Amino acid sequence: MTAGVFITGTDTGVGKTWIGAALAHLLTQGGRRVRPRKPLESGCVPGPDGLHPQDAAALREAAGSLEPLDRVCPYRLEAPLSPDRAAALAGISLDLERLTQACRAGVEDGDFLLVEGAGGFCSPLTADHLNADLAVALQLPVLLVTADRLGAIHQVLVTVEAIERRGLRLAGVVLNQVVPGPDPRMDNAADLASRLGREVIVGVPHGQTQGTAQPRHGTAFSLTGLADRLAADIHGRPWA
Repeated sequence: MTAGVFITGTDTGVGKTWIGAALAHLLTQGGRRVRPRKPLESGCVPGPDGLHPQDAAALREAAGSLEPLDRVCPYRLEAPLSPDRAAALAGISLDLERLTQACRAGVEDGDFLLVEGAGGFCSPLTADHLNADLAVALQLPVLLVTADRLGAIHQVLVTVEAIERRGLRLAGVVLNQVVPGPDPRMDNAADLASRLGREVIVGVPHGQTQGTAQPRHGTAFSLTGLADRLAADIHGRPWA
């Protein structure tokens, strides 16, 4: 059986790739063979070999993967827009089934499939489907990443509701500190933990090195703990 996780966000620019790379690195260090996938990436930078998917390349490097980058990210779009809009501008037709197959290509029993979606959970992915539909097709537990800022509580609660309404398991919630100096009176981790009835992960503060995050106020647990739980989850056990 294949363990894995679908990494999504409450919005774009919340640090999904950073969290995904940190998890890929930890899982690889723990002896798991990680298969990173970002099947579609917009905002790719032109290079000598065509469009370069920076996020997918970061995931591949963090996992120590020797797979071709074309397998990690087969669909690359230049416009920094939602995938369906960027694809339409490029004259490319996207299909949910092909994206699902691209995620599973080359994945064997015992591998860990780490998939990063594009943008937020309900962001458009194709003309007819959302990122949420790809998560449903893959049937992986969902890790939700949000920026630790004012408004995070609303964004997390409505996205968690959308995840659970689709019958998907919530692997965890990460409050990613992507900007320096949040209001010290704010404690999104504690407030969300009380409303979700579960621990909330606090990401590394702005400017610190990956892997140095520490629990805060007793409501957070490290990415190492999450990596251990994800690696062991191959039998569909419910998440606390």
